[in-house]
Amino acid sequence: MSQPSSIASPSGMSWQTPAVIIVCGCLIALIGFGVRSSFGFFLEPMSAARGWGREVFAFALAIQNLLWGLGQPFAGMVADRYGAARVLIVGGILYAAGVALMTVSGSPGMLTLTAGVLIGIGLAGASFTVVLAAFARMVPPERRSWALGIGTAAGSFGQFVFAHLGQAFIAGYGWSMALLLMAGMVLLIVPLAGALSGRPDYDSDPTVHKQSIGNALGEAFGYRSYLLLVSGFFVCGFHVAFITVHLPAYLADLGLGIQVAAWAIGLVGLFNIVGSYAAGVLGGRYSKRYMLSAIYFLRAVVILLFITIPPSTVTVLLFAAAMGVLWLSTVPLTSGLVAVMFGPRYMATLFGVVFFSHQVGSFLGVWLGGYLYDRTGSYDVVWWLGIALGLFAALIHLPISERPIARLAPAT
Repeated sequence: MSQPSSIASPSGMSWQTPAVIIVCGCLIALIGFGVRSSFGFFLEPMSAARGWGREVFAFALAIQNLLWGLGQPFAGMVADRYGAARVLIVGGILYAAGVALMTVSGSPGMLTLTAGVLIGIGLAGASFTVVLAAFARMVPPERRSWALGIGTAAGSFGQFVFAHLGQAFIAGYGWSMALLLMAGMVLLIVPLAGALSGRPDYDSDPTVHKQSIGNALGEAFGYRSYLLLVSGFFVCGFHVAFITVHLPAYLADLGLGIQVAAWAIGLVGLFNIVGSYAAGVLGGRYSKRYMLSAIYFLRAVVILLFITIPPSTVTVLLFAAAMGVLWLSTVPLTSGLVAVMFGPRYMATLFGVVFFSHQVGSFLGVWLGGYLYDRTGSYDVVWWLGIALGLFAALIHLPISERPIARLAPAT
Protein backbone atom coordinates (compact mmCIF):
# COMPACT_ATOMS: atom_id res chain seq x y z
CA MET A 1 0.00 0.00 0.00
CA SER A 2 1.89 3.03 -1.24
CA GLN A 3 1.55 6.52 0.19
CA PRO A 4 1.15 9.73 -1.77
CA SER A 5 4.30 11.53 -2.71
CA SER A 6 3.40 14.76 -0.97
CA ILE A 7 0.83 15.88 1.54
CA ALA A 8 0.75 19.47 2.64
CA SER A 9 0.88 20.21 6.33
CA PRO A 10 -1.82 22.83 6.97
CA SER A 11 0.02 24.72 9.65
CA GLY A 12 3.62 23.95 8.76
CA MET A 13 4.36 22.46 12.21
CA SER A 14 7.18 19.90 12.05
CA TRP A 15 5.32 17.16 13.93
CA GLN A 16 2.43 17.27 11.45
CA THR A 17 4.07 14.87 9.06
CA PRO A 18 2.07 13.06 6.36
CA ALA A 19 2.15 9.86 8.41
CA VAL A 20 0.81 11.61 11.54
CA ILE A 21 -1.96 13.34 9.61
CA ILE A 22 -3.10 10.17 7.88
CA VAL A 23 -2.89 7.94 10.97
CA CYS A 24 -4.71 10.38 13.28
CA GLY A 25 -7.36 11.11 10.67
CA CYS A 26 -7.95 7.39 10.14
CA LEU A 27 -8.22 6.78 13.90
CA ILE A 28 -10.83 9.54 14.16
CA ALA A 29 -12.78 7.95 11.32
CA LEU A 30 -12.44 4.53 12.96
CA ILE A 31 -13.78 5.68 16.33
CA GLY A 32 -16.44 8.06 15.04
CA PHE A 33 -17.98 5.64 12.59
CA GLY A 34 -17.34 2.52 14.65
CA VAL A 35 -19.14 3.59 17.83
CA ARG A 36 -22.29 4.74 16.06
CA SER A 37 -22.32 1.50 14.03
CA SER A 38 -22.72 -0.47 17.28
CA PHE A 39 -25.96 1.24 18.35
CA GLY A 40 -28.10 -1.49 16.79
CA PHE A 41 -26.97 -3.87 19.55
CA PHE A 42 -28.52 -1.57 22.15
CA LEU A 43 -31.98 -1.57 20.54
CA GLU A 44 -33.31 -4.72 22.18
CA PRO A 45 -31.78 -4.45 25.69
CA MET A 46 -32.64 -0.77 26.09
CA SER A 47 -36.16 -1.22 24.72
CA ALA A 48 -36.76 -4.20 27.02
CA ALA A 49 -35.38 -2.37 30.07
CA ARG A 50 -37.52 0.71 29.44
CA GLY A 51 -40.64 -1.13 28.22
CA TRP A 52 -40.56 0.56 24.81
CA GLY A 53 -41.46 -0.67 21.35
CA ARG A 54 -38.77 -0.66 18.70
CA GLU A 55 -40.07 2.55 17.17
CA VAL A 56 -38.88 4.63 20.17
CA PHE A 57 -35.23 3.65 19.78
CA ALA A 58 -35.50 3.73 15.99
CA PHE A 59 -36.95 7.24 16.03
CA ALA A 60 -34.14 8.55 18.25
CA LEU A 61 -31.52 7.13 15.90
CA ALA A 62 -33.45 8.44 12.91
CA ILE A 63 -33.27 11.94 14.42
CA GLN A 64 -29.56 11.34 15.02
CA ASN A 65 -29.01 10.57 11.36
CA LEU A 66 -31.10 13.52 10.22
CA LEU A 67 -29.31 16.05 12.45
CA TRP A 68 -25.95 14.56 11.53
CA GLY A 69 -26.78 15.27 7.92
CA LEU A 70 -28.34 18.67 8.59
CA GLY A 71 -25.31 19.81 10.57
CA GLN A 72 -22.75 18.43 8.12
CA PRO A 73 -22.82 21.33 5.61
CA PHE A 74 -22.41 23.85 8.46
CA ALA A 75 -19.59 21.83 10.01
CA GLY A 76 -18.05 21.75 6.55
CA MET A 77 -18.29 25.54 6.21
CA VAL A 78 -16.47 26.02 9.51
CA ALA A 79 -13.84 23.45 8.54
CA ASP A 80 -13.33 25.12 5.16
CA ARG A 81 -12.90 28.47 6.89
CA TYR A 82 -10.95 27.62 10.05
CA GLY A 83 -9.65 24.08 9.58
CA ALA A 84 -10.84 20.63 10.64
CA ALA A 85 -9.40 20.39 14.17
CA ARG A 86 -11.77 22.83 15.91
CA VAL A 87 -14.79 21.17 14.34
CA LEU A 88 -13.59 17.70 15.30
CA ILE A 89 -12.92 18.70 18.93
CA VAL A 90 -16.34 20.27 19.53
CA GLY A 91 -18.05 17.42 17.71
CA GLY A 92 -16.17 14.80 19.72
CA ILE A 93 -17.20 16.35 23.04
CA LEU A 94 -20.88 16.53 22.06
CA TYR A 95 -20.78 13.00 20.65
CA ALA A 96 -19.28 11.56 23.86
CA ALA A 97 -21.77 13.45 26.02
CA GLY A 98 -24.70 12.09 24.04
CA VAL A 99 -23.48 8.49 24.32
CA ALA A 100 -22.90 8.81 28.09
CA LEU A 101 -26.28 10.45 28.72
CA MET A 102 -28.12 7.65 26.93
CA THR A 103 -27.62 5.68 30.15
CA VAL A 104 -29.97 8.02 32.07
CA SER A 105 -32.54 8.45 29.31
CA GLY A 106 -35.65 7.13 31.02
CA SER A 107 -38.22 8.52 28.60
CA PRO A 108 -38.62 8.55 24.82
CA GLY A 109 -38.13 12.31 24.78
CA MET A 110 -34.89 12.10 26.74
CA LEU A 111 -33.60 9.34 24.47
CA THR A 112 -34.39 11.49 21.44
CA LEU A 113 -32.46 14.38 23.02
CA THR A 114 -29.36 12.32 23.88
CA ALA A 115 -29.12 9.57 21.25
CA GLY A 116 -30.79 11.77 18.65
CA VAL A 117 -29.95 15.45 19.04
CA LEU A 118 -26.64 15.45 20.95
CA ILE A 119 -25.04 12.56 19.10
CA GLY A 120 -26.41 13.76 15.77
CA ILE A 121 -24.89 17.23 16.14
CA GLY A 122 -21.69 15.72 17.53
CA LEU A 123 -21.35 13.37 14.58
CA ALA A 124 -21.63 16.29 12.17
CA GLY A 125 -18.42 17.67 13.63
CA ALA A 126 -16.60 14.45 14.49
CA SER A 127 -17.45 12.32 11.47
CA PHE A 128 -15.24 10.83 8.79
CA THR A 129 -16.66 13.33 6.28
CA VAL A 130 -14.69 16.17 7.91
CA VAL A 131 -11.59 13.96 7.85
CA LEU A 132 -12.10 13.10 4.17
CA ALA A 133 -12.44 16.78 3.26
CA ALA A 134 -9.17 17.50 5.10
CA PHE A 135 -7.46 14.67 3.21
CA ALA A 136 -8.81 16.06 -0.09
CA ARG A 137 -7.09 19.39 0.64
CA MET A 138 -3.78 17.83 1.69
CA VAL A 139 -3.31 15.18 -0.98
CA PRO A 140 -2.29 15.88 -4.58
CA PRO A 141 -5.10 15.35 -7.12
CA GLU A 142 -3.50 12.25 -8.62
CA ARG A 143 -3.55 10.51 -5.21
CA ARG A 144 -6.76 12.01 -3.85
CA SER A 145 -8.96 9.02 -4.66
CA TRP A 146 -6.46 6.75 -2.86
CA ALA A 147 -6.53 8.91 0.27
CA LEU A 148 -10.33 9.07 0.32
CA GLY A 149 -10.41 5.29 0.05
CA ILE A 150 -7.98 4.92 2.97
CA GLY A 151 -10.04 7.24 5.18
CA THR A 152 -13.26 5.43 4.34
CA ALA A 153 -11.64 2.04 4.91
CA ALA A 154 -10.59 3.20 8.39
CA GLY A 155 -14.22 3.97 9.24
CA SER A 156 -15.11 0.53 7.91
CA PHE A 157 -12.56 -1.14 10.17
CA GLY A 158 -14.13 0.76 13.07
CA GLN A 159 -17.45 -0.90 12.27
CA PHE A 160 -15.76 -4.33 12.42
CA VAL A 161 -14.00 -3.56 15.71
CA PHE A 162 -16.93 -1.97 17.53
CA ALA A 163 -19.46 -4.54 16.38
CA HIS A 164 -17.62 -7.07 18.53
CA LEU A 165 -16.69 -4.61 21.28
CA GLY A 166 -20.26 -3.39 21.64
CA GLN A 167 -21.70 -6.88 21.88
CA ALA A 168 -18.92 -7.97 24.27
CA PHE A 169 -19.37 -4.91 26.51
CA ILE A 170 -23.13 -5.49 26.72
CA ALA A 171 -22.65 -9.18 27.54
CA GLY A 172 -19.93 -8.52 30.11
CA TYR A 173 -21.07 -5.31 31.81
CA GLY A 174 -24.66 -4.61 30.75
CA TRP A 175 -25.86 -2.03 28.23
CA SER A 176 -25.51 0.96 30.58
CA MET A 177 -21.82 0.43 31.39
CA ALA A 178 -21.19 -0.49 27.76
CA LEU A 179 -22.40 2.97 26.72
CA LEU A 180 -20.10 4.66 29.23
CA LEU A 181 -17.13 2.71 27.89
CA MET A 182 -18.08 3.75 24.35
CA ALA A 183 -18.32 7.40 25.44
CA GLY A 184 -14.80 7.24 26.87
CA MET A 185 -13.49 5.96 23.54
CA VAL A 186 -15.23 8.75 21.64
CA LEU A 187 -13.35 11.31 23.77
CA LEU A 188 -10.10 10.10 22.17
CA ILE A 189 -11.16 12.09 19.10
CA VAL A 190 -10.30 15.32 20.96
CA PRO A 191 -6.51 14.79 21.26
CA LEU A 192 -6.30 13.08 17.86
CA ALA A 193 -7.84 16.14 16.18
CA GLY A 194 -4.68 18.14 16.91
CA ALA A 195 -2.95 16.49 13.96
CA LEU A 196 -5.44 18.11 11.59
CA SER A 197 -5.04 21.61 13.05
CA GLY A 198 -4.34 24.65 10.94
CA ARG A 199 -6.42 26.91 8.73
CA PRO A 200 -6.49 26.12 5.00
CA ASP A 201 -4.54 28.87 3.24
CA TYR A 202 -6.31 29.35 -0.07
CA ASP A 203 -6.17 33.13 -0.08
CA SER A 204 -2.44 33.18 -0.89
CA ASP A 205 -2.74 30.55 -3.65
CA PRO A 206 -3.05 32.29 -7.04
CA THR A 207 -4.28 29.11 -8.70
CA VAL A 208 -7.41 28.95 -6.55
CA HIS A 209 -10.46 30.82 -7.81
CA LYS A 210 -11.67 33.42 -5.31
CA GLN A 211 -15.22 32.40 -4.52
CA SER A 212 -17.53 32.80 -1.53
CA ILE A 213 -19.35 29.89 0.09
CA GLY A 214 -22.66 31.31 -1.12
CA ASN A 215 -21.44 31.44 -4.70
CA ALA A 216 -20.05 27.93 -4.42
CA LEU A 217 -23.38 26.59 -3.20
CA GLY A 218 -25.29 28.45 -5.91
CA GLU A 219 -22.96 27.08 -8.56
CA ALA A 220 -23.34 23.53 -7.24
CA PHE A 221 -27.14 23.62 -7.03
CA GLY A 222 -27.28 24.92 -10.58
CA TYR A 223 -25.24 21.96 -11.85
CA ARG A 224 -27.35 18.97 -12.95
CA SER A 225 -24.70 16.34 -12.30
CA TYR A 226 -24.28 17.52 -8.71
CA LEU A 227 -28.03 17.24 -8.11
CA LEU A 228 -28.03 13.70 -9.49
CA LEU A 229 -25.17 12.84 -7.15
CA VAL A 230 -27.10 14.30 -4.21
CA SER A 231 -30.15 12.22 -5.13
CA GLY A 232 -28.18 9.00 -5.48
CA PHE A 233 -26.45 9.31 -2.12
CA PHE A 234 -29.88 9.39 -0.45
CA VAL A 235 -30.19 5.71 -1.35
CA CYS A 236 -26.85 4.84 0.20
CA GLY A 237 -28.00 6.31 3.51
CA PHE A 238 -31.28 4.40 3.42
CA HIS A 239 -29.53 1.06 2.92
CA VAL A 240 -26.70 1.57 5.40
CA ALA A 241 -28.76 2.95 8.28
CA PHE A 242 -31.59 0.43 8.01
CA ILE A 243 -29.25 -2.55 7.95
CA THR A 244 -26.95 -1.21 10.70
CA VAL A 245 -29.78 -0.56 13.16
CA HIS A 246 -32.31 -3.27 12.33
CA LEU A 247 -30.29 -6.26 11.12
CA PRO A 248 -29.51 -7.51 14.68
CA ALA A 249 -33.22 -7.43 15.59
CA TYR A 250 -34.19 -8.95 12.23
CA LEU A 251 -31.81 -11.86 12.77
CA ALA A 252 -33.07 -12.31 16.34
CA ASP A 253 -36.61 -12.60 14.96
CA LEU A 254 -35.33 -15.37 12.66
CA GLY A 255 -33.92 -17.18 15.69
CA LEU A 256 -30.28 -16.83 14.64
CA GLY A 257 -29.01 -15.18 17.84
CA ILE A 258 -26.98 -12.12 18.78
CA GLN A 259 -23.63 -13.77 18.05
CA VAL A 260 -24.58 -14.22 14.41
CA ALA A 261 -25.67 -10.58 14.30
CA ALA A 262 -22.35 -9.45 15.80
CA TRP A 263 -20.42 -11.43 13.21
CA ALA A 264 -22.67 -10.11 10.44
CA ILE A 265 -22.19 -6.45 11.36
CA GLY A 266 -18.49 -7.11 11.91
CA LEU A 267 -18.13 -8.78 8.50
CA VAL A 268 -19.84 -5.83 6.86
CA GLY A 269 -17.18 -3.59 8.36
CA LEU A 270 -14.34 -5.99 7.55
CA PHE A 271 -15.28 -6.45 3.89
CA ASN A 272 -16.04 -2.76 3.67
CA ILE A 273 -12.32 -2.15 4.17
CA VAL A 274 -11.68 -4.09 0.97
CA GLY A 275 -14.52 -2.39 -0.88
CA SER A 276 -13.65 1.14 0.23
CA TYR A 277 -9.96 0.82 -0.51
CA ALA A 278 -10.62 -0.85 -3.87
CA ALA A 279 -13.11 1.87 -4.80
CA GLY A 280 -10.55 4.53 -3.88
CA VAL A 281 -7.86 2.93 -6.03
CA LEU A 282 -10.09 2.03 -8.98
CA GLY A 283 -11.84 5.41 -8.82
CA GLY A 284 -8.54 7.01 -9.78
CA ARG A 285 -8.35 4.87 -12.92
CA TYR A 286 -11.89 4.22 -14.11
CA SER A 287 -15.22 6.03 -14.38
CA LYS A 288 -16.58 6.87 -10.94
CA ARG A 289 -20.17 7.23 -12.15
CA TYR A 290 -20.22 3.80 -13.78
CA MET A 291 -18.71 2.24 -10.68
CA LEU A 292 -21.38 3.88 -8.51
CA SER A 293 -24.13 2.67 -10.82
CA ALA A 294 -22.78 -0.89 -10.62
CA ILE A 295 -22.52 -0.74 -6.82
CA TYR A 296 -26.15 0.29 -6.33
CA PHE A 297 -27.38 -2.32 -8.82
CA LEU A 298 -25.43 -5.05 -7.04
CA ARG A 299 -26.84 -3.92 -3.68
CA ALA A 300 -30.35 -4.46 -5.01
CA VAL A 301 -29.40 -7.94 -6.25
CA VAL A 302 -27.75 -8.91 -2.95
CA ILE A 303 -30.75 -7.77 -0.87
CA LEU A 304 -33.14 -9.62 -3.18
CA LEU A 305 -31.19 -12.85 -2.78
CA PHE A 306 -30.96 -12.39 1.00
CA ILE A 307 -34.70 -12.07 1.58
CA THR A 308 -35.73 -14.79 -0.87
CA ILE A 309 -33.23 -17.54 0.07
CA PRO A 310 -34.09 -19.49 3.26
CA PRO A 311 -32.18 -17.90 6.16
CA SER A 312 -29.23 -19.61 7.83
CA THR A 313 -25.99 -18.62 9.47
CA VAL A 314 -24.16 -19.18 6.19
CA THR A 315 -26.54 -17.04 4.12
CA VAL A 316 -26.39 -14.24 6.71
CA LEU A 317 -22.58 -14.18 6.68
CA LEU A 318 -22.48 -14.31 2.87
CA PHE A 319 -24.94 -11.42 2.74
CA ALA A 320 -22.83 -9.45 5.22
CA ALA A 321 -19.65 -10.04 3.23
CA ALA A 322 -21.27 -9.05 -0.07
CA MET A 323 -22.90 -5.94 1.39
CA GLY A 324 -19.62 -5.06 3.07
CA VAL A 325 -17.82 -4.83 -0.25
CA LEU A 326 -20.61 -2.53 -1.48
CA TRP A 327 -21.15 -0.70 1.84
CA LEU A 328 -19.13 2.54 1.90
CA SER A 329 -17.36 1.97 -1.38
CA THR A 330 -19.75 4.70 -2.57
CA VAL A 331 -18.04 7.30 -0.34
CA PRO A 332 -14.62 7.72 -2.03
CA LEU A 333 -16.34 7.67 -5.41
CA THR A 334 -19.04 10.19 -4.46
CA SER A 335 -16.68 12.53 -2.61
CA GLY A 336 -14.19 12.11 -5.44
CA LEU A 337 -16.79 13.26 -7.96
CA VAL A 338 -17.45 16.37 -5.86
CA ALA A 339 -13.72 17.15 -5.94
CA VAL A 340 -13.56 16.51 -9.69
CA MET A 341 -16.50 18.83 -10.36
CA PHE A 342 -15.63 21.74 -8.07
CA GLY A 343 -12.07 21.28 -6.77
CA PRO A 344 -10.98 21.11 -3.09
CA ARG A 345 -11.71 24.72 -2.05
CA TYR A 346 -15.19 24.06 -0.63
CA MET A 347 -14.96 20.30 -0.52
CA ALA A 348 -16.18 20.01 3.10
CA THR A 349 -19.19 22.24 2.43
CA LEU A 350 -20.27 20.71 -0.88
CA PHE A 351 -19.74 17.12 0.21
CA GLY A 352 -21.55 18.05 3.41
CA VAL A 353 -24.63 18.90 1.35
CA VAL A 354 -24.37 15.59 -0.49
CA PHE A 355 -24.01 13.86 2.86
CA PHE A 356 -27.14 15.58 4.14
CA SER A 357 -29.07 13.75 1.43
CA HIS A 358 -27.43 10.54 2.65
CA GLN A 359 -28.66 11.25 6.16
CA VAL A 360 -32.21 12.02 5.04
CA GLY A 361 -32.16 8.55 3.54
CA SER A 362 -30.72 7.25 6.82
CA PHE A 363 -33.54 8.89 8.78
CA LEU A 364 -36.17 7.20 6.63
CA GLY A 365 -34.40 3.84 6.64
CA VAL A 366 -34.09 3.73 10.44
CA TRP A 367 -37.49 5.22 11.25
CA LEU A 368 -39.47 3.27 8.66
CA GLY A 369 -37.84 0.08 9.85
CA GLY A 370 -39.15 0.60 13.38
CA TYR A 371 -42.48 2.13 12.34
CA LEU A 372 -43.45 -0.56 9.86
CA TYR A 373 -42.22 -3.36 12.10
CA ASP A 374 -44.37 -2.19 15.01
CA ARG A 375 -47.40 -2.05 12.70
CA THR A 376 -46.90 -5.11 10.53
CA GLY A 377 -44.63 -7.31 12.64
CA SER A 378 -42.22 -7.60 9.70
CA TYR A 379 -39.38 -5.80 7.92
CA ASP A 380 -40.45 -7.11 4.49
CA VAL A 381 -41.77 -3.80 3.10
CA VAL A 382 -38.54 -1.99 3.95
CA TRP A 383 -36.38 -4.69 2.35
CA TRP A 384 -38.36 -4.43 -0.91
CA LEU A 385 -38.20 -0.64 -0.79
CA GLY A 386 -34.41 -0.94 -0.47
CA ILE A 387 -34.32 -3.05 -3.64
CA ALA A 388 -36.36 -0.50 -5.59
CA LEU A 389 -34.20 2.38 -4.39
CA GLY A 390 -31.03 0.50 -5.38
CA LEU A 391 -32.28 0.19 -8.96
CA PHE A 392 -33.25 3.87 -8.96
CA ALA A 393 -29.77 4.93 -7.83
CA ALA A 394 -28.13 2.69 -10.43
CA LEU A 395 -30.00 4.55 -13.17
CA ILE A 396 -29.54 8.16 -12.08
CA HIS A 397 -25.76 7.93 -11.82
CA LEU A 398 -25.37 7.07 -15.50
CA PRO A 399 -25.94 10.59 -16.94
CA ILE A 400 -23.56 12.32 -14.47
CA SER A 401 -20.87 14.41 -16.19
CA GLU A 402 -17.53 13.29 -14.77
CA ARG A 403 -15.43 16.36 -15.45
CA PRO A 404 -14.74 19.78 -13.90
CA ILE A 405 -17.28 22.53 -14.34
CA ALA A 406 -16.53 25.03 -17.11
CA ARG A 407 -14.93 27.51 -14.68
CA LEU A 408 -12.25 24.98 -13.68
CA ALA A 409 -11.81 23.20 -17.00
CA PRO A 410 -9.03 25.49 -18.36
CA ALA A 411 -6.98 25.19 -15.14
CA THR A 412 -7.42 21.42 -15.15
